[in-house]
Amino acid sequence: MSDLETFTFLPLKLDPQSKALSAQQPGSRVLEAELAALNALHRSLHSLEAPHTVPPPPVPVNPKRSANVTKLRESGNTEYRKQRYADAIKFYGLGLQMALTRPMWEPSQLVREEVHQLYSNRAQAHMQLLNWPEAAADAEASVEAKRQGNAKAWFRRGKCLVEMGRLEEAKEWVGKGLEVEGEEKELMELLKEVETKIAQAKASDL
Repeated sequence: MSDLETFTFLPLKLDPQSKALSAQQPGSRVLEAELAALNALHRSLHSLEAPHTVPPPPVPVNPKRSANVTKLRESGNTEYRKQRYADAIKFYGLGLQMALTRPMWEPSQLVREEVHQLYSNRAQAHMQLLNWPEAAADAEASVEAKRQGNAKAWFRRGKCLVEMGRLEEAKEWVGKGLEVEGEEKELMELLKEVETKIAQAKASDL
């Protein structure tokens, strides 16, 4: 039988003051060496000065990137108001690209706030061009970035599903949206519309 297939229980004791570990009974040299290394590591950690025991402050957010993301979103909004929906989609896409490539050390919540707005706005622009699948995908991405307080994105995907004839899926999606957002007016009206269409479809099959 090899050493790997055996187990020997060796009770240890902890010094209440130094917190050093030692064997209650004389053990092997290997055990003593392991305990010595562990105790040395413990002492070295405690010897660190106070400034080194806390993590460094977070790297500040790059204000230029934030300003550029905001500018691209506003440019998209301007193009949307002028009914230049394809151009609006391009600006929203550039804003998303910039927001999603933020350095990993920057707060993820900041990225979520930026992208949920951009995805939702781009979904609306796609809807104006009757690009239902693209709009549905963007609205869903917006909800994934921010589930609560994002009723517009819940509504927009639900509306796209209705337009694509995916009524049961739309009913389920809008129902989830109401669970998250509460009795939001547009979502409640959309749910009634979906239920009416489902009832009509069933009646026509009879």
